[in-house]
Amino acid sequence: MRYRRANIPGACYFFTVNLAERNKSLLVENIDVLRSAFKQVKKNHTFTISAIVVLPDHLHTIWQLPKNDADYPTRWNLIKRSFSRALPKTEVNIRSLHL
Repeated sequence: MRYRRANIPGACYFFTVNLAERNKSLLVENIDVLRSAFKQVKKNHTFTISAIVVLPDHLHTIWQLPKNDADYPTRWNLIKRSFSRALPKTEVNIRSLHL
């Protein structure tokens, strides 16, 4: 997926990520799964979470990427995949990344 955002190595980025079904509260109901997804991705694709706010149907976060790295799309894809796969198969999961 190609995002409309500057690709500046080592930059600080603000993201909003939401569920496909905005009437669900999967993020707070599965906060441990979300934490695990972030932790798992950070092991192989380091970044710093400067701030994060998790709400029932969306989250806001500010990341600082490593000095020579601008690859936030891979990180988000892995986080979304990890979170989604850990949920019951009946759920529609995180869908889009907005500016």
